[in-house]
Amino acid sequence: MSGIGPVESVDSPEADGSYEVIGGDQPRLTDRWHTLSPRARRAALAAGTAAAVAAGAVLLPTAHRHGAPAPVVPWPANVTAWRYTGLAQTTDSPTTTGFFRFAVTVDSGPSVAIRVTGAAFDGLDAQAVPEPSFTVRPGVTHRVTVQISVSDCSGLPLNADLAFLDVTLRNTRAIQRHSFIFGSAYSKDLSRLLHRACDTTNARPGPRPSGSAGSQNVDPG
Repeated sequence: MSGIGPVESVDSPEADGSYEVIGGDQPRLTDRWHTLSPRARRAALAAGTAAAVAAGAVLLPTAHRHGAPAPVVPWPANVTAWRYTGLAQTTDSPTTTGFFRFAVTVDSGPSVAIRVTGAAFDGLDAQAVPEPSFTVRPGVTHRVTVQISVSDCSGLPLNADLAFLDVTLRNTRAIQRHSFIFGSAYSKDLSRLLHRACDTTNARPGPRPSGSAGSQNVDPG
């Protein structure tokens, strides 16, 4: 401190020993550090490292909890797609039964478990074969054969238009009943089955299929 003379006592040492103190700050950390012995310095460093590790162990889970939210699982009907690929080649099937092939995909999210429950009209029974239920993993095309059988011709239209499949879809978010509507190729093949099974009966024109509230046209071909 240039320009400031030596500290002078306010009272004589014989009075009460009080002194005026100039710059009465606490010693700096670096000043204290240099006064420590090497052994004390190593102990201080070890204690500081342990404290930093403990703090990190506490803060990291907290940061993880308050980080990006977990992705939302999609509704199974929003990520599942069906595409008709044609008739399966069979030589010994009865005239009342047809085998139809489909390609099923799941765009994203967890795997979707699927069960075919119906085919457009009353009087038709439908199920996936050889297993009634199957699971489709995201990003993988699953080939499935659906067996459709005519059980009652009385209410069936022989010319199916906009025919659909009823299915149940299940993933970790929800279970949904859904109808997938297909285009002309599937409708024509289904109509051939209906003609083969019901031409000799008194089949009456039936209503156009409307599907469920969750129907979607997935195959315009």
